[in-house]
Amino acid sequence: MAVVATIMNSATGQPIQKMTFGRMPKPWASFTLENGERVTADRVDVGKPAPGKVVVPVSVWVTPKT
Repeated sequence: MAVVATIMNSATGQPIQKMTFGRMPKPWASFTLENGERVTADRVDVGKPAPGKVVVPVSVWVTPKT
């Protein structure tokens, strides 16, 4: 089951993009953003699903260089 995560900017707290992972990303995962920048995850937050829902919100926090 694929995991859809929101990529968040650690410096500003703003979302950067949505990304689909084949499995739950690890806190040390490295990946490439849409703009071509290679980043490493600072932390991964897993939230609680909404009542009656199965989908769990996942946020991956990164520090982009730009």
